Amino acid sequence: MSQPETGVADGTAPAADRSAVAPAGPADSPVARRPRPFALLGSELALVFRRRRTWAMLGALALVPILIAVAVRLTTGGDSGGPAFLGDITNNGLFVSFTALTVSIPLFLPLTVGVVAGDTVAGEASHGTIRYLLVAPTGRVRFILVKYAGAVAFCLAATLLIVLVGAAIGAVLFPIGPVTLLSGTQVDGWSYAGRALLLALYVTLSMLGLSAIGLFASTLTSVPVGAMAATVVLAGASQVLDQLPQLDWLHPFLFSHQWLGFGDLLRDPIAFDSFGSNALLQLGYVVVFGALAYSRFATKDVLS
Repeated sequence: MSQPETGVADGTAPAADRSAVAPAGPADSPVARRPRPFALLGSELALVFRRRRTWAMLGALALVPILIAVAVRLTTGGDSGGPAFLGDITNNGLFVSFTALTVSIPLFLPLTVGVVAGDTVAGEASHGTIRYLLVAPTGRVRFILVKYAGAVAFCLAATLLIVLVGAAIGAVLFPIGPVTLLSGTQVDGWSYAGRALLLALYVTLSMLGLSAIGLFASTLTSVPVGAMAATVVLAGASQVLDQLPQLDWLHPFLFSHQWLGFGDLLRDPIAFDSFGSNALLQLGYVVVFGALAYSRFATKDVLS
C-alpha cells in the first residue's frame, strides 16, 4: 500500500530529499515519469556521510596512524631496538599505513562498521521514516540493497582514510624510500602505493561479512543501539573463537578468520590466494545474512 511521500529521513531532512521519485509535476509529464535509479543511493550516501557521528568516527580512525607515527617518533631512535614493525617505520614512513591497518582491524574498524551497519534499518525505524521510503518505485529489495551499499561505502572510506593519513604522516615524520617486501625484494614508493591500495581493498572486503551481519541485526529491532552492540559483540566473539586451538575446525568458517591474511599482497610477485579465499568467505556471509535480512524485512510491519 502506497504511503504519502512526506516525512523525515534522519530527524532533520525532509523526506523529499530521501525519495527516489522524480520532482513533482503533472501526472503525465515526462519529468514525472522519468526514472531516477540512483537517487535513493545518492541520498543514502549523503545521509551516511553528512552525520556528525560518521565524521567523528572517521576522525578517530584517522588518529590511529597519527598516534602510531608520533609515538614511534618520540620513543624510538633510528638505531634503537624494539619490535620489528617499529624499525620498519623508522626506516621508511610508508610502513605507517600498513601498521595502522593492522592495528585497526581487530577493534577500531569493526567498532565503527558495527555502528554504521547496525543503524541502517533500525535507524529509519526508530525515526518512523521507514514507511515513507517504501513507496513505489523503491520497494523492500531496493531499500535493503541501498542500505547495505551505504555501509560498504563507509568501509571503503574508512580504510582509504587510514592508508592516506598513514602515508602522509609517515612522509612528514620519517624518511621515504624503496620498500622491502616480505619476499625480500625492494619496490619503489609508487609500486608500494599500489599495494597499499590493494591492502585497503582487502580490508574493505574483510568488513563485508560483518556489514551483512549488522544489516540483519538492524532488521530485528527498532533500537539502533541494540543492533550496533550486537554486531560489535559478534565481531569480538568471532576473533576470540578464532584464537582457541580446540576449535580449529571452526576457524575457516569464521568471518574474521582472514582479516589479517593480506601478507600475500606484500610479496613479489603478488599472490592473490588469500584475497580470493577471503572474498569467498565474505561472499558466503553476505549471501546468507543478506537473505536473512531481506526475509526478516519482507515480513516486517513498517506501519506499527
